[in-house]
Amino acid sequence: MSGTLALLAAAGLAVSPVAQAQNKAPQVLRIGYQKYGTLTLLKARGTLEKRLAPQGVEVKWTEFPAGPQLLEGLNVGSIDFGTVGEAPPIFAQAAGADLVYVANQPPAPQAEAIVVPKQSTLKSVAELKGKRVALNKGSNVHYLLVKALEKAGLRYQDVQVVFLPPADARAAFQRGSVDAWVIWDPFLAAAEQQLGARVLADGRGLVANHQFYLAARPYAEQHPTVVKAIVDELAQLDAWAQSRPQEVAQFLAPQIGLDLRVAEVAAGRFAYGIQSITPAVASEQQKIADVFHKLKLIPKPIRIADALPNPSNAVARGTAP
Repeated sequence: MSGTLALLAAAGLAVSPVAQAQNKAPQVLRIGYQKYGTLTLLKARGTLEKRLAPQGVEVKWTEFPAGPQLLEGLNVGSIDFGTVGEAPPIFAQAAGADLVYVANQPPAPQAEAIVVPKQSTLKSVAELKGKRVALNKGSNVHYLLVKALEKAGLRYQDVQVVFLPPADARAAFQRGSVDAWVIWDPFLAAAEQQLGARVLADGRGLVANHQFYLAARPYAEQHPTVVKAIVDELAQLDAWAQSRPQEVAQFLAPQIGLDLRVAEVAAGRFAYGIQSITPAVASEQQKIADVFHKLKLIPKPIRIADALPNPSNAVARGTAP
C-alpha cells in the first residue's frame, strides 16, 4: 500500500476499487485556504489542477483571513475542504458543523506567539494582567493565550481579550489600542520583521500548534477519490518543500502578499510532513475542547471522536470524556 493510501486508510477514507469506480467526481472542488501552509503552496504550484483535470474536476480556491471564517464557509456549504489550526474545528463542531478531520501537519509551536510593540515595557506574560490582548476568536492562538496565562499564574479572565481578525488586530497593535497581540505566521513574521514586535512567549512548551486538513463530511464520503488526490498532492509537496526553504519562500511571498524575508521566516517555522489523525492527536484536541467548554468559550461539551472519519472507532471513542 502506498504512503498516501495508508494515510487515507488510517483516516477511514480509503475506498475499494469498486467504490472508486462508482465514485462520481464533482464538477468543482472548492478549497478554502489562508496565507499560510502547504495548501498555499499547492495553489501556487498548480499540481492539483493537473491531477484532477482528467477527471473533469475544476479546482476553485477561496482565501479566508483565519480558520474560524474558513470553517464557517465549510459549514454553510461554500467550500468542501480546507486547513486550519487546532481551535477552529472545535468551535465549528460546537456550532454544529458536519466536518471530518482528514489529516494534520506535525507540531509547529514556534509559528504562533504573544507579541508586544517594540517600545512596550512589558517583559513577561505575567505582566499582561489587566491588559488588552488582541486575538482572532476561535483561532489556534486562543488556546496559546489560555496556556500561557496558566503557566504565568494568571486566569483567562485576568486579561481583557479583544477579538479582532488579523488585519484589524495589526492596525490596533500599531496604534497602541491593545497592549499585546496573539498571532500566527505569516502575520507573526510580518509583525516581527516590519514592526519590530517583541515575543513574550511562543508555543514552545505550551501548545503543539498542529495544522489540520478538514472536509465537509458529506463531501468526503461522496468523493473519497478526490480527497485522496488532495492528500497525495500535499504529501508530495511536503516531501519537496522540507529541504527547500528558499524555494518555498519564493513561492509563498507573492501568494501571501509579503516580502521575501517575511516569507522566509514563516516558511522556516512551518512543520512539513502530512500525517493521519492518531489517537494521541485526537486526545490533544479533546483536551483543548474540554478547556474551551470549561471557560464557556463554546456553548456545550463536544466529542472530537464524532468528527473523526470513523466515529464508531473504539480507540477514537476513548479520547472523549
